[in-house]
Amino acid sequence: MNPIIECVPNFSEGRDQAVVEKITGPFSSREDVKLLDVKSDADHNRTVVTVLGSPRGIKQAMLDAMHQAISHIDMTRHEGQHPRMGAVDVVPLIPVRDMTMGDAVALSKEMAAEAAARFKLPVFLYERSATADHRADLAAIR
Repeated sequence: MNPIIECVPNFSEGRDQAVVEKITGPFSSREDVKLLDVKSDADHNRTVVTVLGSPRGIKQAMLDAMHQAISHIDMTRHEGQHPRMGAVDVVPLIPVRDMTMGDAVALSKEMAAEAAARFKLPVFLYERSATADHRADLAAIR
């Protein structure tokens, strides 16, 4: 079994290419993760990344990318046309091969717990990962 998961994180930076490169660097530096796409939008001041990889590789790369985003994005000065929760806005996980949605939910909860402990920041889980029904809808959380 060789599970593969897709991850499509959204970061609250779409104008400073140097910061975008720091954030996306962890996805390029791992053999077990493949960076498929990076789309930055200056108006929304947002970058959407698409990566594929092993659950372990995605988790580690994502935590490293979170560290870069939190270190380089100042949300007190952030401006953009898209609602956002923080430097790391959303981290959708999509099972691709040899994984179930339940596996993806378990990975999201594991990643969220590690991120909250490591960065001392709140993490909100939504959709199928939500810990309470009233947090399932992302728009309601924002």
